[in-house]
Amino acid sequence: MRKINGRVILVQVLVSLFLFINFILITTFFMKDFFYTTMRYILFAITLLSDCVILTMSNIMLLSNYFTIPLHLWVCLIIFAVSSLYTFVTPVTLTAMTLERYVAICMPLRHAELCSTCSAQHSILIIHSLSSVPCIVILSSFFAFASLSVYKQYKICSLEIFILRSWQRDLRSAISLVYFLIMFIIIVFSYVKIMKVAKAASGENKKSTLKGLRTVVLHAFQLLLCLIQLCCPFVEAAVLKIDFMLFINVRYFNYIMFNLVPRCLSPLIYGLRDEKFCLALKYYALCGLYKNKYFFS
Repeated sequence: MRKINGRVILVQVLVSLFLFINFILITTFFMKDFFYTTMRYILFAITLLSDCVILTMSNIMLLSNYFTIPLHLWVCLIIFAVSSLYTFVTPVTLTAMTLERYVAICMPLRHAELCSTCSAQHSILIIHSLSSVPCIVILSSFFAFASLSVYKQYKICSLEIFILRSWQRDLRSAISLVYFLIMFIIIVFSYVKIMKVAKAASGENKKSTLKGLRTVVLHAFQLLLCLIQLCCPFVEAAVLKIDFMLFINVRYFNYIMFNLVPRCLSPLIYGLRDEKFCLALKYYALCGLYKNKYFFS
């Protein structure tokens, strides 16, 4: 078995840190009924849970690859299915959160109707349904071409073991790009509409609108990082043909920048920037030592 190097230790520290922070945020979410009855906080919790799943699954695959630990194909299949699903759940949820901000700022009179708790539940179902399509397509094509003997094998878990034909890789990329193109258009549309409202607003309304505008920009940045993550395998494949050590370095950089970093932005956007959630976070993280009239209203 290979010795653990500094890079693996750094990844484990970062993953553990992000999971711990997300655990505190999720706990805070469930401690106050205002949060789990408000659509934007419900969607925020979905991104946190999705990020936790992605961090856990990607870390399992990283350790499996680093220590060359083969797993039964069905175990790999489950890991791939869950990872693939939640890779899309996060950006699709970000898009839904952007639309919620658009409705809140541009259609305030209909916000309570369109963004109710019931609507949030329906949104969660739609988000997971849409996010499952790429996974279903890839696995369906795998089941169609894989021989029966493959299901009895032990393999090092990676996406590539489920790609048996070159067109499957192209199909996966095409589906991903279509998804992210649609999401990016929605975010740009929301940004433009909110910008128009921000220019026309004044006083406290202008301050609130500008804050919503900055939130949309951060969502767009998160989505951009997710989109770059889809391009990483193509870059890595090209680098591998040049030099193996360079490939290892590029792959490590990509994992840190485009897999781990986007997972820490959700806590930043809502966990720290949102006043109500930040107050709740301080209160529960400090075991009630931080008191504010918000908790007794």
